[in-house]
Amino acid sequence: MERVDVSILGREYSLACSAEEKPTLMAAVRHVDQLMLRIQGTGKVSSNERIAVMAALQVAGELLAMKAPDGPLGGLAVGDFKRRIEDMNAVLDDALSGQEKLL
Repeated sequence: MERVDVSILGREYSLACSAEEKPTLMAAVRHVDQLMLRIQGTGKVSSNERIAVMAALQVAGELLAMKAPDGPLGGLAVGDFKRRIEDMNAVLDDALSGQEKLL
C-alpha cells in the first residue's frame, strides 16, 4: 500500500491505496473536490459537512444513473438494475415465506 496525500476543499487528507488504484483514486479526488468547490461557490450551503453530503448525493445520483455498456443489460441504468434485483428478492422472499408455512 502506498500513502497518498490529497487536498479536498482545502483540507489535507492522507489516504492509502495500491499503486494500481492510485490513478482512479486521484481522479475520484479531483471529481469530489470540483463538486464540493462548485457547491461551496453557490453560497447556498455553508458548512463543510453539508457540502460533503450534497456532493455525496450528487455522486450517488451519477452512479445510479450510469448506463450499463452494450450487452444483455445494455442501456439499463445501475439504479434500475438495483431496483429490479430488489423486486426479484421481494418476490423470492414472498415465495419462500409460503414454503415455511408448509413445514
